[in-house]
Amino acid sequence: MSRPTALIAEDEPLLAEALRADLATLWPELQVVALAGDGQQALEQALALRPTLCFLDIRMPGLSGLEAARALTEDWPEGPHFPLLVFVTAYDQYALQAFDAQAVDYLLKPVDSARLAACIARLQRTLATRQGAAQELSSSVEKLRALLGAAPPPGSVPRLEVIQAQVGATVHLVPVSEVLYFEAADKYLRVVTAEREHLIRTSLRELLPQLDPNVFWQVHRGTVVQARCIASARRDESGKAILTLKGRSETLTVSRLYAHLFKGM
Repeated sequence: MSRPTALIAEDEPLLAEALRADLATLWPELQVVALAGDGQQALEQALALRPTLCFLDIRMPGLSGLEAARALTEDWPEGPHFPLLVFVTAYDQYALQAFDAQAVDYLLKPVDSARLAACIARLQRTLATRQGAAQELSSSVEKLRALLGAAPPPGSVPRLEVIQAQVGATVHLVPVSEVLYFEAADKYLRVVTAEREHLIRTSLRELLPQLDPNVFWQVHRGTVVQARCIASARRDESGKAILTLKGRSETLTVSRLYAHLFKGM
C-alpha cells in the first residue's frame, strides 16, 4: 500500500511548518507533498498532486479554505480518491461544534498535539474503510454544502434591490429583478440582463448574502442565476448539468456541488 500524502494550506509559514513537524512526529508514514500559501495555490496543487489529505486554513488570501474545498469538489477528476479534508480554524467553540456535527474534521489554532493525534486517528480509520471516490465525493459535497449554506444567518444582511453599475461618468441603476445571472470575471462581476451586461467591482462572495437564495440560485462557484429565467437543464456526456436560459443563446454549466437543484420532481 502506498504512503498517504498530504497538502497543507496555510498563509502563515511558521504555522504551516509547525503543523508539518507535528505530523512528522505523530504520523511518520504520512508524506507532506506541498505547502500552499493561499486558497488558489492549494486548489492548483491539490489537483496536480492529488494528495490523500488536505489541511485547509479557513481564512487565507483570495480563496478561503471552504471556497478552495468547494472548488475541489467541482474540478476533481473522475476515478482518483477525493482527498479527506481537515479545516484549520480560529473560530469559536460554537462554530466548531457545527463543523464537528458535519463530520468534516477541524483543528483549532494553535494546534494542540492531543487534538491532532485524535484527528490523525480519525483520518486513519476513514482511510482504512473508505469505499470509493464517488461515495467520498458525494459525502464531501454534502458536508461542504451544509457548511457553506449555514455561513450567513438568515435576514442578517439587507436584500439588494438595485445594482449601481458605473461606466465612465455614468452610473446605471439596474434593478436586481431584471438580472438574469451574475458571473465572476477576474476582479469584476458580470451583471447580465436581457438587454445588456455590466461590470461591477464586487466579488460574488460579497454579493451572495444580499440576494434571496429562493430567487437566485448559485449553480457554480462563479455563477448565480435567477431561477425563473432558467428554461431547462440537461446532462452532457460527462454528467454535468447544462442550463438553457429563456431568450438567451448562451448556456451555463452547473457544478456537482449544486447538481441537487436540478433533480426532477
